[in-house]
Amino acid sequence: MNSSPAKGLRFSLALRFALREMRGGLAGFFVFLACIALGVAAIGGVNSVARSISTAVDSQGQELLGADIRFRLTQREVNEDERAWISSLGTVGESATMRSMVQRVDGSDQALVEVKAVDSSYPLFGELVAEPALDHAAMLGEANGGFGAVAPALLLDRLGIAVGDEITLGKSRFQIRGELITEPDSVSESFGFAPRLLVSMEGLRAAGLIQPGSLVQYSYKVRFDTPRSGSQLEALRDEASERFPLAGWNVRTYDNAAPALSSNVERFSQFLTLVGLTALVVGGVGVANAVRSYLESKRAVIATFKSLGASGNFVVIVYLTQIMLIALIGIAVGLVLGALMPFAARTALQQLLPISNEVGFYPGALALAAVFGVLTTLVFALLPLGRARDVPATALFRELGFDAKGWPRRSYVIAALVIAVALAGLAIFHAEERRIAVIFVVSAIGAFIVLRLVGSGVQMLARRAPRVRSTALRLAIGNIHRPGALTTSVVVSLGLGLTLLATLALIDGNLRRQIAGNLPEVAPNFFFVDIQPHEVEDFSTLVQRELPGDLIRVPMLRGRITALNGVDVKELNVPPEGEWVLRGDRGITYSATKPENSTVVEGEWWPEDYSGEPLVSFSAEEARELGIKIGDTLTVNVLGRSVNAKIANFRQVEWETLAMNFVMVFSPNTFAGAPHAWLATLTAPDAKPADESRALNAVTRAFPTITSVRVKDALDVVNDLVSQLSTAIRAAASVALIASVLVLSGALAAGNKARVHDAVVLKTLGATRRTLIRAFAYEYMLIGLATAVFGLAAGAVASWYVVSRIMKLPWLLLPEVALATVLTALILTVAFGLIGTWRVLGHKAAPVLRNL
Repeated sequence: MNSSPAKGLRFSLALRFALREMRGGLAGFFVFLACIALGVAAIGGVNSVARSISTAVDSQGQELLGADIRFRLTQREVNEDERAWISSLGTVGESATMRSMVQRVDGSDQALVEVKAVDSSYPLFGELVAEPALDHAAMLGEANGGFGAVAPALLLDRLGIAVGDEITLGKSRFQIRGELITEPDSVSESFGFAPRLLVSMEGLRAAGLIQPGSLVQYSYKVRFDTPRSGSQLEALRDEASERFPLAGWNVRTYDNAAPALSSNVERFSQFLTLVGLTALVVGGVGVANAVRSYLESKRAVIATFKSLGASGNFVVIVYLTQIMLIALIGIAVGLVLGALMPFAARTALQQLLPISNEVGFYPGALALAAVFGVLTTLVFALLPLGRARDVPATALFRELGFDAKGWPRRSYVIAALVIAVALAGLAIFHAEERRIAVIFVVSAIGAFIVLRLVGSGVQMLARRAPRVRSTALRLAIGNIHRPGALTTSVVVSLGLGLTLLATLALIDGNLRRQIAGNLPEVAPNFFFVDIQPHEVEDFSTLVQRELPGDLIRVPMLRGRITALNGVDVKELNVPPEGEWVLRGDRGITYSATKPENSTVVEGEWWPEDYSGEPLVSFSAEEARELGIKIGDTLTVNVLGRSVNAKIANFRQVEWETLAMNFVMVFSPNTFAGAPHAWLATLTAPDAKPADESRALNAVTRAFPTITSVRVKDALDVVNDLVSQLSTAIRAAASVALIASVLVLSGALAAGNKARVHDAVVLKTLGATRRTLIRAFAYEYMLIGLATAVFGLAAGAVASWYVVSRIMKLPWLLLPEVALATVLTALILTVAFGLIGTWRVLGHKAAPVLRNL
């Protein structure tokens, strides 16, 4: 009947003992604190920064979109009915975007640009910043027989011109009247490979760039006269679809101004959260080591408790309370650092994103990090505490070390497993892409198990190794497998961090190798866009004269898939890897014969004189992702007209070659009479840079409305982006390696007590300091080498899967990454090991021998 008061009294007494023991300070727990603080700071900080960006995007939706609602069309302007309805919604601003070439007036140089033409109402929201500050008419209007333009410093530097100079765009000259500093709605635009050139709508029309079939996007941005709620915005989107079902426009509202940015922020946040969780899990090994070492230092106290009648549960409560209080200190430090991270990142974010620099505290993100920290501490502290519970007092008084073997009681194992499952469940539940989170959790569990097996395997090999003549090497092999050896702790702590870094390095290296090495060898030299039908023959003649090579020409239109088998694509549940096919407009073409660079893998190609119902050839891989089959139908909206076609065959498309490829190739009768332009590629493997520049200049002079894209320049842009992204990812992933180093140093420090006894005894028996240093160096080198081999092997498998299976690119084990992984492991283990060992060798023999 008195069990509850007795339990309360027992907990109160345990708490008093716990607080009293903590008066001695936090000695031995600094690695523990650092690991917990590092992981919590990473998770809390990353999620706080992500939420600050999301909050800014949500609060500035109108400025980022440049409208309350935007209607975007490809290759056509709105008709009279559509314009009248859009105008009834509020103030309307029109703009058009397309790629084109600009030249110096003397024709000596040219550059690819992203042209954006705007009307006098631009911008409806936000502020266009240019230097000098001018109104629309003075900045972009017509004066002295030419229109104005503004461009960023990047374009001015590339062409070697300044404000006030003139350039040629299409068939007209434009005067650069200012330097573009800030474009308020740039984040809601499509990704651009080239610098922006801002002109007026009248200037774009005067340039003659807009021709039938030109790849131009028209945007109609509306500012409401009165604010509308989220439900009203949704109703307006539905009304647009109902009124104009064949419009084929993309409708976006300010509450979803930059979906690509929001999605990328969420994905990057998820990745960094998993990296932070990796740091926490690696730190958990440090927690277990610290708890075990702390219990070893309290061996006499625990023995005294048990001798005076304290139960095993009482001992567990005393030390679990201390551990959780210390963990809360580390969590608090991590939360402070995480809360400050958005403020620290404010300047960098302001330079990268046109969003406000207002940041704050985000309790939800910090609470999530705190929960991760508490659960990680409990998972890794319970098992050492469970072992301490059942060791009798006599054993503790008698034994030199607290070296309990085997598993603790089943209740402790079950409790640790339940908490581990809760930790994994929280990571999966919090993730936006739960499939990736599941893969991470399974991989982390598998890595832990494998690392434990690797540690045990190294010990087994050392135990069975033949006797060697070298005394130092024989001592090193014995240290690897002796009771209380550091082998498993070192392998587990360092192995996870090395695996993560090796994986990222191999992915980055293979991707760079593909972009900088393999792709330029197989990719065409040029893409030519917006070739008008009447220009095709003259253009071909000029290109073959200036730069002989393999010139491929195809007709090209833009279209959006609106339905599959009569079902609206909005209602389909499409896997993430297939969403890109249905998102936005796709390039499409028609052909009487099978394209040269593709292979029909299922179905049959139509006859050259085919004139029946519209047919389409679909990319095999994308068809598999969408779940469509031969005989299915799809609906494509092209120029405001819906076209139904039956799938006749599937083609194997090699996207990685950057050759001219299309998801959909239609039978020629499908688009009979439809206005369109032509697309061409030129492949000249032996062409030198000077030859390419001469050909580019000649095409731009003769055909100013044709857009020429040099593939090498585009690949350089992509390579720069990959470089910046990989640097950021590696910097973030280094958090896990830092945690590994902390745990490694803690594990080595925890084993120094046993090494003091070993060193003293060996020195007494005649071993020299040099022999002992060599022995310890051999031991750390062997353990580090085993860890490096595992980290490299695991990283190779993980990177192979990502590169080969997900990216569909060739994979290669890069020697420089392998060497760096091995050297990192050896340097860390030997350096940290010898730093601690040097102090061990300095102990006097007499005090140690007296206590043996």
